Amino acid sequence: MLLWINGPFGGGKTATAYELNRRLPGSVVCDPEHVGYGMRRMLPAGLRGNFQDMAVWRHSVVELLHLTLVSYDGPVIVPMTLVDPDYFSEIIGCLRDYGFAVHHFALLAEPSTVRRRLGRRSLGTELKRGNWAIDHLDECLQRLREPEFAQHIHTDHQTVAQVADAISSSAGLTITPSTDGPLRASLRRYATTIRHIRFD
Repeated sequence: MLLWINGPFGGGKTATAYELNRRLPGSVVCDPEHVGYGMRRMLPAGLRGNFQDMAVWRHSVVELLHLTLVSYDGPVIVPMTLVDPDYFSEIIGCLRDYGFAVHHFALLAEPSTVRRRLGRRSLGTELKRGNWAIDHLDECLQRLREPEFAQHIHTDHQTVAQVADAISSSAGLTITPSTDGPLRASLRRYATTIRHIRFD
């Protein structure tokens, strides 16, 4: 089984993925961004663009997830923003055509909520003009609201633990209960953010 957690940048994908991973024994997180950034580092500066536009990235993601799903017994959790309908159909559709159980979830929130989360996690640095996540936020949310990106989970008034509960319930999985209070949950979220800061 594969759980694809989609959503805008700052929407809580990674935090939710690792919350599920922590509470779902035997699960593994596979992040396609690692493939994309690895490819970017291999290319000359003039050829570095949006790695999702590279057919080789999309093909590699499908093949690597196929290998994982065939060889690994536990649930595979994928946190990745994917808003182009053609790319979505190519990757998700191909994995489903292979016969895998792929559950897709789009984490949605009001733009103001996402901006607040981006500002909180970056001490305001991600709210500056010219930031890609901010500049494309409205477009990203608009696309993800389309029917082909269902199932939609509105996260404005939900904690990360509650979003993880909703995903596991929808996928028919049983996860361990969350025993974190607000402080510990906040510390976990920041720890996850720090571990996944990218400098490239």
